[in-house]
Amino acid sequence: MDLTTLLADERYHDLFAIIKGFRNGAVYGAKIRFPHALVMTFLFRSGSLKDKFKFILKATYQHSRNLAFFVTIYKTLMVAQRLIKGKEDSADAFVAGVVGGYIIFGNDNNINQQIVLYLFSRIMVGIAKLSVKKEIIPQPPHTFPIFAAVVWGIVMWLFRQERDVLQGSLQASMQYLYNDSEVFSTFRNWLWHNR
Repeated sequence: MDLTTLLADERYHDLFAIIKGFRNGAVYGAKIRFPHALVMTFLFRSGSLKDKFKFILKATYQHSRNLAFFVTIYKTLMVAQRLIKGKEDSADAFVAGVVGGYIIFGNDNNINQQIVLYLFSRIMVGIAKLSVKKEIIPQPPHTFPIFAAVVWGIVMWLFRQERDVLQGSLQASMQYLYNDSEVFSTFRNWLWHNR
């Protein structure tokens, strides 16, 4: 049996979908992380060129690996639950996501924090939209301007009053924007160079 015939055989569909999911997680993780790490490293990290490239490759590998293994665990658990129960239930995706999330993203490091915080912001917006869609709450007027104002108010208060509770990269960005702009003594460090 050739590979094309094997891939078309429904008996092996779930297995091949899991393998392709692993592949897609690895590719997507690399596509997302590499350019981000490249830009951020050259803008904000010090060190030798070799150290910078090592960091970029390490961050890319970790992001790629984590997504690949998460997709694999998630898809495997979805198939297992369907085979055990004979059908897919609405809670199956949540269960598979919880298990995969704990195993893969439970380690508290910079890459995992960025991914999880990205997802958290997206699901909060999704939950708000779902509440309107299911008519749990009415569509409030002017939601985005109010949301933006509250988010910026909270982050600025936290930065000024309880800075240590913010993520390190956010602290560094805010330090550059708001505190470093207070420090200057010559034209050179006022407009041309930060310090």
